[in-house]
Amino acid sequence: MPKTINIRVTTMDAELEFSINPNTTGQQLFEQVSRTIGLREVWYFGLLYTDTRGFHTWLKYDKKVSAQEVKKEAPLQFRFRAKFYPEDVADELIQEITQKLFFLQVKEAILTDEVYCPPESAVLLASYAVQAKFGDYNKETHRNGYLTNERLLPKRVLDQHKLSKEQWEQRVQTWHEEHKLMFKEDVMLEYLKIAQDLEMYGVNFFDIKNKKGTELWLGVDALGLNIYEKEDRLTPNIGFPWSEIRNIAFNDKKFIIKPIDKKAPDFVFYAPRLPMNKRILALCMGNHELYMRRRKPDSIEVQQMKIKAREEKLQKQLERAQLENEKKKREAMEKEKEQMEREKKDLMLRLHEFEETTKKAERDLQEQLERALHLEEERRRVQEDAARLEVERQAALLAKDELARQAEVQQESQDRLTAELAEYTAKIALLEEAKRTQEEEAETWQTRARVVEEDLVKTKEELHMVMAAPAAPPSPDSSHSSHSSHSDHEENEDNNSCSAELQQQDINDHRLEEERITEAEKNKRIQAQLMSLSAELAETRDETRKTQNDLLHTENVRVGRDKYKTLRQIRMGNTKQRVDEFEAL
Repeated sequence: MPKTINIRVTTMDAELEFSINPNTTGQQLFEQVSRTIGLREVWYFGLLYTDTRGFHTWLKYDKKVSAQEVKKEAPLQFRFRAKFYPEDVADELIQEITQKLFFLQVKEAILTDEVYCPPESAVLLASYAVQAKFGDYNKETHRNGYLTNERLLPKRVLDQHKLSKEQWEQRVQTWHEEHKLMFKEDVMLEYLKIAQDLEMYGVNFFDIKNKKGTELWLGVDALGLNIYEKEDRLTPNIGFPWSEIRNIAFNDKKFIIKPIDKKAPDFVFYAPRLPMNKRILALCMGNHELYMRRRKPDSIEVQQMKIKAREEKLQKQLERAQLENEKKKREAMEKEKEQMEREKKDLMLRLHEFEETTKKAERDLQEQLERALHLEEERRRVQEDAARLEVERQAALLAKDELARQAEVQQESQDRLTAELAEYTAKIALLEEAKRTQEEEAETWQTRARVVEEDLVKTKEELHMVMAAPAAPPSPDSSHSSHSSHSDHEENEDNNSCSAELQQQDINDHRLEEERITEAEKNKRIQAQLMSLSAELAETRDETRKTQNDLLHTENVRVGRDKYKTLRQIRMGNTKQRVDEFEAL
């Protein structure tokens, strides 16, 4: 195995070269790329590669780069791309680098027709792209032909209208002039705000079938899962927001989605390839995680990023204001000097107020963190005290039970000893009585023995020389025996065991109602621009060159339907009704 592996990572505007060791993981490579380009909003992006079977695959972070099925090339090729999209670019994209990467990727998707864009929107977006690249239109600098080498519009739009390349450039230039004084980051954000209203923006499409075998499209995006008929990827028929989905799993080609609503049946579909199921699952999990995160308070990291972004933006505004003041000073020195001072003071005051607000926010945040740490310490101490008291209580209960048992044993021993003492006392009394009787009998026999002896002496004297006869008094024998027995008492204890299985239920109750409207509805200026472009292009359009998506878009406009109105419509009814509707397709 080589000591190092050469890697080439292509971003939307640069190529990066790296040398990694064979043990480098996908996560480490991704972090290295992110640090190199200065990106902190890493949760939107991933590394895309072509695997050995020719499929586009996202690099897995938890595995070594060398262990993944990357097409063998020298160097190994990766593309740094957005994997997930924000719901609203204006509210969510913080860093300028993040906005730039999304701007370039979305622009490429529109120009290649990966994302359908109607002609009038395509021309307006092209003029924003030109402003982002060239800055304010200047007659002296931007002479005829300055757009000749630029990719401005999708080939589909060029083919559908009877206009020369120069005529297209003239139209884009006209709208370029409208964006004077708009700075690059503002232009990129305006571009994305219009582009995100396109029906196919941010949607990953997958070939699927329902149980009936009907061929359909599954669309996975930031807001949920949508179902499209095969001939229409602009207008979904059925929608399932992430907040309605409890579990996602697949078994071979069968994909199962379990709704939160337990009354609703599982949402089941079939995909043609196992790698596709893995990609669907990964996209669903990532989009769902971001969907839920957006509905929670910003993390400390995001708050800090937003504060820094506001400071940088304010600093740039200050620098630009100073530059404008310098330009105006050349036209009218005195007047511009006064105006510059007023604006500078105003900006400095606003900057000072902003700094004070920032400092106060930081102080408040620090106090909240300290209070949280203190409360956490108090909670931990109370838990420890409660645990200690519980241990002591259990020990006291055990000691109490042991003392009660010992007292019972002692009481039994005392009763037994009292009974034995009474028994032995009675036995002693009997033995003393027997002794006394024996002693009395012994005295009687001794008395009788003396009498007999005296009689024998007299008899001997009387029978002396007549008869001698020895006499042997009998001596009775007696024996006494006693027997005692001892018994032991044993106690056995049984041990009982009990186990309990704890089940945790994950309840997902984060549901945010989507009541959004398009940028054209919110911004009357953009609405007027699009209407003007549409009317102008209608005069040059070749109706016979319209594509299926053009026809679908025209019909949607005719009935007053847009991306968000359609979204609300396809989510009507409960989950069960929509699952049943999917099965019936």
